[in-house]
Amino acid sequence: MTSNWAAFTTAEPDLAKTVEERFTAFTHHIVATLRKDGSPRTSGLEVRFLNGELWLGMMPNSLKALDLIRDPRFALQANPGSGTDMAGGDVRIAGRAVEVHDAAERARYAEEVEPPESFHLFRTELTEVVRTYVEDDKYLVVQVWKPGEPVRTLKRT
Repeated sequence: MTSNWAAFTTAEPDLAKTVEERFTAFTHHIVATLRKDGSPRTSGLEVRFLNGELWLGMMPNSLKALDLIRDPRFALQANPGSGTDMAGGDVRIAGRAVEVHDAAERARYAEEVEPPESFHLFRTELTEVVRTYVEDDKYLVVQVWKPGEPVRTLKRT
């Protein structure tokens, strides 16, 4: 089961707000894709939250774009920032990337982002969102959300 960003924010608004804040705090993040041989590839990436969607834009024929065209599964890790301040915790998103070819949809995206003339554009379908943080300097807390399920919270000392 998958879900878009709007459905996630409706289902879990507090977690969605925290996750979006972590991603918008920095420009560059890390995306993991799968190579032809099935091994992982990590690459830098900028993400956008627009019109109820989480978008991944990429340069034409970049290896990460070609990976996603071949196998749409991805994992996205928010930039942890510098130093030890992890305000909001560590967040990651997993899902499937669907390439967008519709000219009108690409034009709406381009109005907001001003991408290069030629680019790959992917809309995401979420399969999991995870937030990990420290509570009261003694608990490691992991929140896991999957479409159609409430957030599951695990705590460790």
